[in-house]
Amino acid sequence: MNQLNINPIKETTDELNHRSVESNTPDVLADIYQDDVNIAIWKRSLSPSLLEAVERVLNTKHQFRFSASVTPQDTFESLYSALGANDDAQRISEDIAELVDMFCCLFELERVGLRLTELDSAMCPRFHVDRVPCRLVTTYSETATEWLAQQDVDRSKLGLGNKGKSDEESGIYQDSQHINKLSCGEVALLKGESWLGNEGGGLVHRSPSLSNNKKRLLLTMDFN
Repeated sequence: MNQLNINPIKETTDELNHRSVESNTPDVLADIYQDDVNIAIWKRSLSPSLLEAVERVLNTKHQFRFSASVTPQDTFESLYSALGANDDAQRISEDIAELVDMFCCLFELERVGLRLTELDSAMCPRFHVDRVPCRLVTTYSETATEWLAQQDVDRSKLGLGNKGKSDEESGIYQDSQHINKLSCGEVALLKGESWLGNEGGGLVHRSPSLSNNKKRLLLTMDFN
């Protein structure tokens, strides 16, 4: 993995002392280890060539799904084959293999559970928390994950607490301006409820809605 650069980090703090941190360099991801951080965001942009490769793959691979337990050593070959073994597959596979290497290095893992999924609708349309220690998410096409800072969430409205009402009606948030949105290409680590000491502090997030005929390519990684 390339040496991480030092860059100013933007922080926001909520009333329960949970923070979001973001930077345009990947070293910010290591801040997920801080007890009061429940989302760390690497604000990267995808190159035009990678965006074009993704668009071509989405136009040729109908309802693409890839799910596997991978290592940093076998990620590229597994994805390269699944994506079509061409130049576009190479660009995408190289980028994802680098992220796998970073994720494994950061958490001292030998393998990760990887999912690369084409979506034409919101996979998890309701605000929720993940019952995992930590999840990496990034979107290669279209709109990306939405999330709420701790001070803007009424956690009693999660799950059955919404009493069948939509997020817009349940009161889980008071103002739509409180909804934060990742951008395409940004890499985020979302701390879940199973992270030691983080019960009740898992990041509240949801999938974005998609307009007609739009396709989203979502990558997630989990501890294996």
